[in-house]
Amino acid sequence: MDKSQKTAAIKVLTEKFKDADAVVLTEYRGLTVAQVTELRKKLGQDASYTVAKNTLARIAAHEAGVEGLDDSIKGPSAITFLKGDYVAGAKTLRDFAKDNKQLTLKGGYLDGSVLTADEVVRLADMQTREQALSSFAGDIKESIAKAVRVMQQLPTKAVRTIDALADKKQA
Repeated sequence: MDKSQKTAAIKVLTEKFKDADAVVLTEYRGLTVAQVTELRKKLGQDASYTVAKNTLARIAAHEAGVEGLDDSIKGPSAITFLKGDYVAGAKTLRDFAKDNKQLTLKGGYLDGSVLTADEVVRLADMQTREQALSSFAGDIKESIAKAVRVMQQLPTKAVRTIDALADKKQA
C-alpha cells in the first residue's frame, strides 16, 4: 500500500468515525469469508463492518476526535461503525459472537466514552429504540384508558348519589 492509498484509506475511515453514532471493535481471527459476509448482512444498512490496518485505524480515530481506542486497536481488529439504533447493532454483534466463538468483542466508543467489552455487552442487553418506543406507547395507552374509565365513572357515581339521596328523602 503506497502513501496515497494510505491517505485515502485514512480519509475514508475518518469519515466513518465521524458519521458513526457508536463504534464497536472486534477480533475476527478464525472467521471465514462466508461468516464475515453473514455478519455484514445481519448488521444491515445502518452498520459498516470494516477491516483496516491498525495504524491507519488509530490515525483515523485521532483525526475524527475519537480518543482512547488505541489499546483496543491491536491484533486483528475489525471496526463496526453503527448509525441510528446502535443498540440493535450491538445485539447483532453479541449474538453473532455467541454463535461464532472466533468473533470476540474488544470494546467500543459511544458518546465520547470508551467502552470495554463488558460495557458493549451491557449496551446490547438494553432495549432497542423500537422496543423502548413500543413500551412507552403501551404505557401512554394504558394511562389514557385509565383516565377514560375514571371520567366515565364520575357521571355514574353522581347519578347513583342523587338516586340514593332521593330514596333517602322518600323514606
